[in-house]
Amino acid sequence: MRIVFMGTPDFAVPSLAALMEKHDVILVITQPDKPKGRGKKMVFPPVKAFAAEHDIPVLQPEKVREHEFVEKLRACAPDLIAVAAFGQILPESILQIPKYGCINVHGSLLPKYRGAAPMQWALIDGESVTGITTMYMAKGLDSGDMLLKKEVAITPEDTFATLHDKMAQTGAALLLETLDGLEKGTISRIQQDHDAATYAPMITKETGHIDWSKNALDIIHLMHGLDPAPAAYTMYEDEVLKLYQAEKTEIAPANAAFGEIVAVLKKGFAVRCGDGCLLVTELQARGGKRMAADAYLRGHAMKEGVLLK
Repeated sequence: MRIVFMGTPDFAVPSLAALMEKHDVILVITQPDKPKGRGKKMVFPPVKAFAAEHDIPVLQPEKVREHEFVEKLRACAPDLIAVAAFGQILPESILQIPKYGCINVHGSLLPKYRGAAPMQWALIDGESVTGITTMYMAKGLDSGDMLLKKEVAITPEDTFATLHDKMAQTGAALLLETLDGLEKGTISRIQQDHDAATYAPMITKETGHIDWSKNALDIIHLMHGLDPAPAAYTMYEDEVLKLYQAEKTEIAPANAAFGEIVAVLKKGFAVRCGDGCLLVTELQARGGKRMAADAYLRGHAMKEGVLLK
């Protein structure tokens, strides 16, 4: 097939790489370059960097609905437009262009977790299974007819970083399987049950603010879902502490308030939470590096009785 690929972050790169092995990728569409770091140097999106390495033409429209861009896309006459974490909603004028439609690689088992951050919310909600759905794109948010699904197990140790990589590879393989089925006419489209849909909104910094009245496992899930960024966090004496790893501990909270540091140990520090205490074992202080809590405590004093907020 002649394919136009739309994608932006690291998640989309394996899908693009897989398509190149089996199909004719004639054009890549990605988001504009963005400034990064203290020097605000303009940086290519990962998909653009990969496409450039393989001499695939790239376009970076500010808005894909602009008439000039739509006409450029129409002139390419693609058989199919493949989309993976592109970052813009496609208008009807684009959805109607390719013979085989616009096919999206979505990071959940639809109709659960429609929206911008399905993998993070699956972790935050403590799911044991998630997966990839390939689907036809439609006007609504991730509401188009489904094609294929593939489950991916979530282990207790998974963070967003590890789950992301598993899902990206699964998505690439399922995209090839989907395109093969479309060419052979062996796949049927399945309408989503819109009443069963759930929403996975965009992650913000505030999403990571820990509510210490919640149970230990809920807080651990939040840490895992936001690792490595933007990270779960709490305030220690007006300083931000990012927290990455923790475990339930049998240390008794006595009459401590939610968020109170009840013990400072060699391995980490115990904090009162909704169902007992949580032992924090990996963290990052403002201006510092991410490190094990025992290493941090060797150079920083933490006080029992302080209330984390």
